[in-house]
Amino acid sequence: MIKKIITVSPRGFCAGVTRSIKTVEDALDVFGAPIYIKHAIVHNKTVIKDLEDKGAIIVEDVASIPEGATAIFSAHGSPPEHFEKAKKRKIKVIDATCPLVTKVHFEMVKAILAGQQPVYIGHQGHAEAEGVVGEAGSRQVPIVETVEDVENLKLKMTDRQQIIILTQTTFNVAKIKEVTKAIKEKFKNVIEPAEKDICYATTNRQDAIAKLAKVTELVLVVGSKESSNSNRLVEVVKESGSKAKLLDSVEEIKEDWLKGVEIIGLSAGASAPEYKVQEIVDYFVKNGARQEKLTGVEENMKFNEPIELKKAKQKKF
Repeated sequence: MIKKIITVSPRGFCAGVTRSIKTVEDALDVFGAPIYIKHAIVHNKTVIKDLEDKGAIIVEDVASIPEGATAIFSAHGSPPEHFEKAKKRKIKVIDATCPLVTKVHFEMVKAILAGQQPVYIGHQGHAEAEGVVGEAGSRQVPIVETVEDVENLKLKMTDRQQIIILTQTTFNVAKIKEVTKAIKEKFKNVIEPAEKDICYATTNRQDAIAKLAKVTELVLVVGSKESSNSNRLVEVVKESGSKAKLLDSVEEIKEDWLKGVEIIGLSAGASAPEYKVQEIVDYFVKNGARQEKLTGVEENMKFNEPIELKKAKQKKF
C-alpha cells in the first residue's frame, strides 16, 4: 500500500513549452481555425489532443500544408530547407522554435563559418537534432549518443582544425559529460559544449528528480514516450538506483507497479500539463497516501512571443 507520495518541483511546463502552446492558442484567435503545425508543437499527446480540439492540425512535412495557409513550426526547431519550402508555397510561417534551441542553431552556423568540425551529441532522428544539423547544409556533422558511437567515429579533417561539440538541449546531462570526455580522449583540439546549451529546465528537472529518487522506491514521470526530456528523467531515476515508470495519465497506472512499494515519487516532463500530475496525486491521496513536497530550484524564465505572431496581432488590433 502506498503510504506517501512525494511530488517534486520544478516539474512540468518550462518557459519554452508555455510559449509554444500559447503561440498556437493565440494564432487560432488571430487567424482562426485551422492552424497547421509542422511536427507536434511539443511532444505530449495530451497537449496535442487539447490543441487539435481547438482547431490545430498536425502535419509532418511542409508539403502537407495547403498553399497560402498559416503554419506554426514546432518548438523543436526546423532545418533551413523547411522554411525555404514554406516560402515557395506562400505559407505564412510562425516560428515557435524554443529560443534555447535557436541558440544552438546559431552556434552551428557560427562553427561552419569558422571552419570548425561540429560533433552533435543528441538522438538520431529527433526533430531538434535534425533542425540543428540541417544548418550545416552539405557539411558532415555526426550525431553521437554514446561512448560507443564516439569509438566508431571517423572524421576527415586537417591537423589544425578544431572540433566543436554541440548538444541537444534535452539530453541526459551526465551522459553529455561521458560522451564529451570520450571525444576529448580520441581527438585533439576539442572545444567543449557550452553549459548553457543544455536547457535550464532539463538541468533543473534532472537534478530534482535525482534527489527524489533517493528518498522513494518508485518514481512516476508524467510524459509521453515521444518526449526526449521525459525519457531522460526516467533514465536519471534508474541511474540513481530507484525504479521509474513513464505514463501520460492516471489511467495508465498498473497495480503490479505498486507491489511492495510504500513511498512513491512524482514528477513530470517539461511538456506535461500540471492537471495530469494533480489527477495522479488525487488518486493516491484518496487511497490513503499522505502527500509531501520536495522543492528544488525556483524557475522564473519567460520568453517573448514569436515576432511573426506579434506583428500579426498589431496588424489586427
